[in-house]
Amino acid sequence: MGNNGPVTRPASARAPRLDQVCAAAVEVARAAITEVDPADVGDHLQAVAEGDRLVTHYFECRLAGYRGWRWAVTVIRVPRSRTVTICETVLLPGGDALLAPGWLPWTERLKPGDLRPGDLLPTPADDERLAPGYLLSDDPAVEETAWELGLGRARVLSREGRTDAAQRWYDGDHGPDAAISVAAPAAARCGTCGFYLPLAGALRQSFGACGNFYAPDDGRVVSADHGCGAHSETLIEAAESPVDELPTVYDDSAVEAVSVSRAPGSVEAAEPAEPYGHP
Repeated sequence: MGNNGPVTRPASARAPRLDQVCAAAVEVARAAITEVDPADVGDHLQAVAEGDRLVTHYFECRLAGYRGWRWAVTVIRVPRSRTVTICETVLLPGGDALLAPGWLPWTERLKPGDLRPGDLLPTPADDERLAPGYLLSDDPAVEETAWELGLGRARVLSREGRTDAAQRWYDGDHGPDAAISVAAPAAARCGTCGFYLPLAGALRQSFGACGNFYAPDDGRVVSADHGCGAHSETLIEAAESPVDELPTVYDDSAVEAVSVSRAPGSVEAAEPAEPYGHP
């Protein structure tokens, strides 16, 4: 048996040949740019063969704000014809063109704090951060509470949603790497603070809310290893200072005899004599 491989040779990719009739139609291509004034069309830059008898002419664009852009006019002719016709005209960016930033969906452009009073922020039906409420939320504390109270929600946080929130909180201004946390004493961590209110459920081990009125994170979710100078066990002991002995005001070791007499009429005549306890 012989070789059963391919018996046909693959067609070689041949670069299109520049058609001279189409390449010479520079002024025809220039005249096809009618969207702007003729002054906004600059010098002819090049002619590129796109196919058989198909050529694109590039012209400099002089429109304000379009630095590096080029007008592209594609021309064509039928076989054995010397007449060139216009296919299309378009404005294209060059290699050094000034371009606008890439388009992003509004869900990716939205940043925390952009929502204002009265704004509505719809949540996509396929948001991976949420799971249908009839499914377990993978959080025993949440499920137990909802079961006892008979409450139900259309959607609850999924595992991906909780992981995303936890990572965002931990890396933010209320995590261990925040400036106020780094500057706090090593032992002044939120997890050991009396004002720390742990969250319920799966996030309880790592996060809680600060309940210290004087702390900068009051009312915010903080990580257990976050910290600040308002820790409940931050006690400042008063420095001991020596007590100076005051000079003696009186001396009770010396007794001075003082005569006591009653003024006339201070006692009744029939009053018995006062016993003094000595003869």
